[in-house]
Amino acid sequence: MTRPHLKTKQHLEIDGVDTTQLADKYDTPLYVTSSDRIKQKYNQLKQALKKHYPNIRLHYACKANTNLNILQILEKEGCHIDAVSTGEIYSAIKAGYSPEKILYTGTSVSNEELKYAVDKGVMINLDSLHEMRRLSKITSTEVSFRVNPGVGAGHHDHCITGGSESKFGIWEEDIVEAYKEAIKLGLKPIGIHMHIGSGILEVEKFRPAIEKMMDIVGEITQQVDINLKFIDIGGGLGIPYKPEEKPLDIEKFAKMITTEFKKGLKKHGLEQPTLALEPGRYLVGDSSIILTKVNDIKENPFHKYIGVDAGFNILQRPAMYGSHHGVVNATNPQNAGNYIENAPKKGVNRKAEIAGPLCESGDILAENREITAQEGDILAILDAGAYGYSMASRYNSRPLPAEILIENGEPRVIRERETLKDLLTKQKTK
Repeated sequence: MTRPHLKTKQHLEIDGVDTTQLADKYDTPLYVTSSDRIKQKYNQLKQALKKHYPNIRLHYACKANTNLNILQILEKEGCHIDAVSTGEIYSAIKAGYSPEKILYTGTSVSNEELKYAVDKGVMINLDSLHEMRRLSKITSTEVSFRVNPGVGAGHHDHCITGGSESKFGIWEEDIVEAYKEAIKLGLKPIGIHMHIGSGILEVEKFRPAIEKMMDIVGEITQQVDINLKFIDIGGGLGIPYKPEEKPLDIEKFAKMITTEFKKGLKKHGLEQPTLALEPGRYLVGDSSIILTKVNDIKENPFHKYIGVDAGFNILQRPAMYGSHHGVVNATNPQNAGNYIENAPKKGVNRKAEIAGPLCESGDILAENREITAQEGDILAILDAGAYGYSMASRYNSRPLPAEILIENGEPRVIRERETLKDLLTKQKTK
């Protein structure tokens, strides 16, 4: 069981709040997020790591979800930020993060973006030699480098960010020269970073990368004669989306990562730098659900379709990655036993596809699901906190939905629903 904030009584509840009442009050589609769940996941990971190595720093990979309220929740818990754009830097500062708690790791970065990060006092994590040279003409600031360790992993090809097919980072064979050149150019390299991919559920998939990273760090410090202040091993910690998937064993993960880290420090005679990680999906992924209303039901000889008012404009992951998201009938959670602890589990006569309202054949949120529903029922799409709203669009000229945060058992609007008028914002006619 990985969703303790979700329970079934007469209806599906999130942190004790009836989801059908939320749908009635705030309309659908509707994002609903548990504040307590985010705090729980952050502190679980931090405490597990600190048992084995005290100098730990967690950077929230905020591309997963940049709502200011979610950023503020994690800031109050002591989290730092991994930003990948000037917009994320701007949002993090607006949410209360001090610049020194933000690490900017861009790719294909423009001079304007570099100047923005420098002006804001944010640490820049360099992705290429050309970026380094352009930055040196702007400032002589402290920097770090993103290295491609030649190792990658992830739940989908598009989510693998290390290895021979990745566009990210400086190849391992070039990284020593990058540090040497940075010093010659007047920059001050104090850290190193990698990220191998996302959505990883097997602890052992992280081991080759951390071993390789520590050897790379050893070679850099030996040949360049510097001691790095931090070593950032990236994120990639996954969450289980399918009923049969097991969650990442965080205690085992923390022990393995810190053991290999300390082993590498000892092997290469290094000091005690900060060990940084960049969880995104792990912190917020299962904290949110999407509530969507059943508009229509139809069948043909091949399929049964449950038509809802949320499409891939609201949740793009199934269409883009073929991703699985659990779907529960919040109004009548008979079949929620696949996803929710202690919920009833009953068979159905015919499995169904959950289809959205977009004029696209690919607008299917879930395929071949054991679920029943009637027109007017509210369905809950689970585990939508990461890359849900952040990837949403106005496709088919549909306004973006509202967002609700549950804090201390009370719902609060954290983003207003757009109107039709909002669709035309910034447009100009003669």
